[in-house]
Amino acid sequence: MNESKKRTLKELIRQLHSGAPPSEVKEKFKRVLRDVSPSEIAIIEEELVKEGMPREELQRLCDVHLEVFREQLEKEKTKIEVAPDNPVNILMEEHKILLRFLEEMNTIMKSVQQSKDPKIVNQVIPQLRHIAEDFLDTEKHYLREENVLFPVMEKHGITEPPAVMWMEHTKLREQKKKFHKLITDYDKMSFQDFKGQLCEVAGSLYEILSSHIFKENNILFPTALQVVTEQEWKDAWKEFDEIGYCCFTPEQLIARRAEKVEKPTTATVTTPTGTLQFDTGSLSREELEAILDTLPIDISFVDKNDAVKYFNKAEERVFVRAKSVIGRKVQQCHPQKSIHIVNKIVEAFKRGEKDVAEFWIELNHRLIHIRYFAVRDKNKNYLGTMEVTQDLTDLKKIEGEKRLLDWKS
Repeated sequence: MNESKKRTLKELIRQLHSGAPPSEVKEKFKRVLRDVSPSEIAIIEEELVKEGMPREELQRLCDVHLEVFREQLEKEKTKIEVAPDNPVNILMEEHKILLRFLEEMNTIMKSVQQSKDPKIVNQVIPQLRHIAEDFLDTEKHYLREENVLFPVMEKHGITEPPAVMWMEHTKLREQKKKFHKLITDYDKMSFQDFKGQLCEVAGSLYEILSSHIFKENNILFPTALQVVTEQEWKDAWKEFDEIGYCCFTPEQLIARRAEKVEKPTTATVTTPTGTLQFDTGSLSREELEAILDTLPIDISFVDKNDAVKYFNKAEERVFVRAKSVIGRKVQQCHPQKSIHIVNKIVEAFKRGEKDVAEFWIELNHRLIHIRYFAVRDKNKNYLGTMEVTQDLTDLKKIEGEKRLLDWKS
């Protein structure tokens, strides 16, 4: 982008930040925005944050300057071409369905507002309940964006648009829960209270979600299509499949995707000496050992030949373990009276008949949960058994909620 044009755009956004009415800067925006792509808008937002504009303020401003950008973005929209086999295509198709849900919700909300007959509530509740449940099921849509699309964009230096969209996801999650709770508790309030709350909650959800979809379709996705590589899109598909899809995701798209699933290619990854490379990342031996020892659970691993091969050193182990146990047969680690049960579990794991066995006992007035898991490779071959022991006493006392924002240093 021309540096002069970039400076002008940034200055106009700063004017909005300072409280200038959008109408006053709209014409200037129109002149400067000619031939400006969504990715360039994303870059400008990126630079503004680096120059000190708080991300929260950028989110607030996003709605304001989006209205100014809207006419230009609508023109750009016609230029967006998404290949049918690109992950963005399935996200955009889900957006189309969500917009239909919004319109249906809005139509019902207006009919309730205009009615004076309380009986209308019972008539529309089944439709609203279905919409509310579909909205809650958008979680996998958000998880695919947050855990796959956003990280790959960030690798290309596009950090602010994903960060702002994630902040909006948080708002949307709250609004969808409010909407679902309202529909669930409708019979606990008067007709007038329901009308008022429906107008407030549905109206807010409509405004936030429709604006969010517009931003993603016209800024986020076009930017991703410009920077993400073909191989990264192929890798993204695998991650999309693992996270899963929504109940309303078009079945034909999922079926078409299943037909084109490719076997994952083994990429050559250069890692520092002493680093263990996994499918989902890499760790040094020191990091891996520290992670396993930090887990608030006891872990022991018995190999396919029934020999104890590993145990972690959790800070407060439930059952004592000494290094001398390494190499010992698992049958020798249990009382004689329970060996036959141990053998049954292990043999069931080896034959592929079972994958989990769990028990719980009281020990020193503490509730102890003991689970055995069959460990298998990608071809389902038996590698051994993992024992996981956890003290559930304090966990059982947990009630209500304590969110991340409730944490105090």
